[in-house]
Amino acid sequence: MYQDKINAYFDNPAVQRELVGAIARLVSVKSVKGEAQEGAPFGPGPRAALDEALKLCSELGFETRDYDHYVGLADLNDRETQLHILGHLDVVGEGSGWDTDPYTCVEKDGMLYGRGVSDDKGPVCAALFGMKAVKDLGIPLSKNVRLILGTDEESGSQDIAYYYAREPFAPMAFTPDANFPLINVEKGHFGPHFGTDWAPETAEPRVTSLTGGFRRNVVPPEAEAVIAGLTAAQVEPLCGPAAEKTGAKFTVTGTEGGVTLHCTGKNAHAAMPDDGINAIQAILEVLAALPLAECESTKAIRSMHTLFPFGDNRGKGLGIAMKDEVSGETTVNLALIDLNEAGFSADIDSRVAVCANEENCVKACEESLKKHGLRFLTQPRMMEAHIVEADSPLVKTLLECYSAYTGERDPQPIAIGGGTYVHHIPGGVAFGCEFPGFDPKMHSANEQARVDQLVTSAKIFALAIARLCK
Repeated sequence: MYQDKINAYFDNPAVQRELVGAIARLVSVKSVKGEAQEGAPFGPGPRAALDEALKLCSELGFETRDYDHYVGLADLNDRETQLHILGHLDVVGEGSGWDTDPYTCVEKDGMLYGRGVSDDKGPVCAALFGMKAVKDLGIPLSKNVRLILGTDEESGSQDIAYYYAREPFAPMAFTPDANFPLINVEKGHFGPHFGTDWAPETAEPRVTSLTGGFRRNVVPPEAEAVIAGLTAAQVEPLCGPAAEKTGAKFTVTGTEGGVTLHCTGKNAHAAMPDDGINAIQAILEVLAALPLAECESTKAIRSMHTLFPFGDNRGKGLGIAMKDEVSGETTVNLALIDLNEAGFSADIDSRVAVCANEENCVKACEESLKKHGLRFLTQPRMMEAHIVEADSPLVKTLLECYSAYTGERDPQPIAIGGGTYVHHIPGGVAFGCEFPGFDPKMHSANEQARVDQLVTSAKIFALAIARLCK
């Protein structure tokens, strides 16, 4: 009924320019999590982004509220709330390898570049402008839709936990922070922190330091090791075969008494480890092949290479590989490592299949670690999978709205490894804004979003609001 009106509304070049301008405003705020401060529970960056987003919502005519600086709220009307749309304003760090300033939204040939254009500031604005279209077009609603603007999605979602510990769930909820057509299954999550320690060592040659990674939910793009008692001439011959096998780049620098080995891989979202080049696993290919002295640090290096051989992103070496028809395969990302003179610790980010449980995942991992003299340094917790029935009214309506503007016949919901804001929300689903076949380079350098796809997303959201809140 309202499809043509919504279509005409967003086909207006002025509206599209306004949408891009709103995205640019939010991208310009570096909203990476920082140290908590008074009035800024996740640091000054996310707080600044929240302030800017609420200012934008107010300028567009919405009633807003800053909910204790954890989340921001924008309501379409003052009626009973039927729908929550959950987006986030925080972003992961920029990393390296950008062709443009990551905090300046650059538009070129119909593409936007900048940190957050796809995750999740662009989709937030698409949802916001979907609400604005419904308001501007005077589409009658009997219920309210509330846009919830989070500030901690990338680091644990304590913002949303805080909000829902104090406020009720809405009858329906979706987050525009994933894929189209729609995600109704999210894998479980298992992220142990493990390692060991040892007495001071003097044997040479040995690895005295190994660091890699910067976030648990990112495939580590860089790793670096310091090796005592070897020369560059002894290390460099092993780098060529490792580079050919892994696709990573290695740099060897001679130092007093040893060498520094640097590895550059490619970052990607931890839920899609095959899209990246894990620099920790790549550097272990070289380190495990070196003629190192028999000592505890060497044992740890070789154990990690056995447990996490390059290319094993399914947990075979760790003993937790599994799959099922509902969610597919478990994926494993060796995310962080820190080895020094006193021991080492590491973290993995595993997105586990629906069939995973304490016995075949947590205990199996613990047993594999024990065989190598390693242990959990903190007691790990496995988060269960999130499943919403494909025939629920929300799923069916959202898929119909997607089909209306894409022409795709009979789109089907999908399962993902990434956990979204709705993972703990009863009946909540992930809906947009990544279209099939498009790579947004999420969590990587040169993050991108297509303007036409964001406009289409806004159309879909407007129609969904009209149908769900009629």
